[in-house]
Amino acid sequence: MDVSHIATGFSATIPAWVLEEVARLPATLGSAEDRVGLVNLLAARNFREGGGGPFAAAVVESETGRVVSVGVNQVIASNLSVTHAEVMALCLAQTALGSWDLGGPGMAAHQLVVNWRPCTQCYGAVLWSGVSSLLIAGDGPEVERLTSFDEGPMREDWAEQFRSRGIEVVRDVRREEALEVFRQYSEAVASGEAAVYNARGTGTNV
Repeated sequence: MDVSHIATGFSATIPAWVLEEVARLPATLGSAEDRVGLVNLLAARNFREGGGGPFAAAVVESETGRVVSVGVNQVIASNLSVTHAEVMALCLAQTALGSWDLGGPGMAAHQLVVNWRPCTQCYGAVLWSGVSSLLIAGDGPEVERLTSFDEGPMREDWAEQFRSRGIEVVRDVRREEALEVFRQYSEAVASGEAAVYNARGTGTNV
């Protein structure tokens, strides 16, 4: 068998503009409002930059608010369906800290911050990441209605499943601000400035 065509690795990186945005912020983000404000800001810019959908995430030290990593959706830019914002942020935090377990011995507690409830893929990624809390702008059907993205068959007791595994869930922080980003994205799709990419071509690519 000729194996020259078989890939042996893959990579995904966050674009330079993300770090430029983060560099403008204080060294620590002490409040939930500040943390969600960051991911809303990044989500609003990400789809305009062509990287992917209007989604962003960050891993911060729960107590201090020190930003460990940030991630934005890079599905289009990377040609990798799994490069959602949460996966990017979690993997980059684990790379920076040298551990697959963000709640390992001797580590500070870490919080994942996202501009909406994770999809079914990212739900699993969060469960096994080691974070001790999940902070989200909101949850509910609005994201699918406004963006047309298929978020997958999320179980109704998703938050309870997190809590049963020691992951606190905090929601409805700057919710309306997050929804406004999704509305702007919907307008961009309608005008041909952004694309929805669902599996099997069921999205609206314009």
